[in-house]
Amino acid sequence: MIQDGDKILLIDRQKDDFKGFIPPGGSVDFPESIVEGAMREVKEETGLVVKNLMFKGLSEYVNQVTKARYMIFNYWTDEFEGELLENPPEGNLYWVSIDEAEQLPMQKSFKRRFPLFFEKGTFEIHVTWDHERNEEGSVTITRT
Repeated sequence: MIQDGDKILLIDRQKDDFKGFIPPGGSVDFPESIVEGAMREVKEETGLVVKNLMFKGLSEYVNQVTKARYMIFNYWTDEFEGELLENPPEGNLYWVSIDEAEQLPMQKSFKRRFPLFFEKGTFEIHVTWDHERNEEGSVTITRT
């Protein structure tokens, strides 16, 4: 999550099954660290160089049938430099006020964690995947 005053940078992603407004991010390439991966993904998706990332929380999906775990590491910063890309690869980029952002169509997992970025402390979101229904099962949010 990149914040500039009362605004945050969001991507209007309109491809595949993950449509909706989301922050920049993506997967970590081996052998880079998680923070290095986060910084690289921001640069690739926005053109901005971020620094001094603050860890805000962990979101995880656990499939008990396949014994798989998918983890999302959530970071926040208000320190960045550079210019936004003119043709970003993941979708159009928008600086949106925090209050207005909550009204935008967001991916379900991001909508759940969005307000947690602006609370004091960190969070953990644990989602058990319902393998038979191919959808979220139980969700537990722990603030730390």
